[in-house]
Amino acid sequence: MIAIINYGMGNLRSVQKGFERVGFEARVTEDPEEVRMADKVVLPGVGAFGDAVKNLAEAGMLEVIDETVKSGKPFLGICLGLQLMFETSEEGGFHRGLGIFPGHVRLLPPGLKVPHMGWNQIEVQKEVPILKDIPDESSFYFVHSFYVDPAEPDIITTLTEYGIRFTSIASSGNVFGIQFHPEKSSSLGLRILKNFGELK
Repeated sequence: MIAIINYGMGNLRSVQKGFERVGFEARVTEDPEEVRMADKVVLPGVGAFGDAVKNLAEAGMLEVIDETVKSGKPFLGICLGLQLMFETSEEGGFHRGLGIFPGHVRLLPPGLKVPHMGWNQIEVQKEVPILKDIPDESSFYFVHSFYVDPAEPDIITTLTEYGIRFTSIASSGNVFGIQFHPEKSSSLGLRILKNFGELK
């Protein structure tokens, strides 16, 4: 079973429906114990970084997420979920994140239309299982104002051009974070969810 962590930050049902469409049972849950028992865990979300960290702490999810990542179970962050995986964010001041990946979350540069909203291509930097059967330069649907700035180049999995070249997927071992919305990205987005669901 795939657990989708519910911490009050948006688009959970669409992620759940995306997994169901490609044949996987996915459950939206607020229960840390249910997350602990799941085979795979997803941290989706839209909204403000600081509120999200506070909500995760109050829901008792911080320890469970840390356990999941260290256990070797597949873990996927989507949109805000990716950003939360980094050490700090400058959104609305200074906030500490989950620290799964080294690096920071920064505002897209001045002069760009914010939020970045629409279809953009990914440039594959390294092959990972969730990109199986995804051609290089495929397009996916983005909605975000902040981007992740990894401190370690080897976690950069795909790059996307929007005024700057930013990291659109970061990964290390069993852990993956995606800036775009696979659940809103047509058949290729669903393929990414399927690939994640098939991980052992």
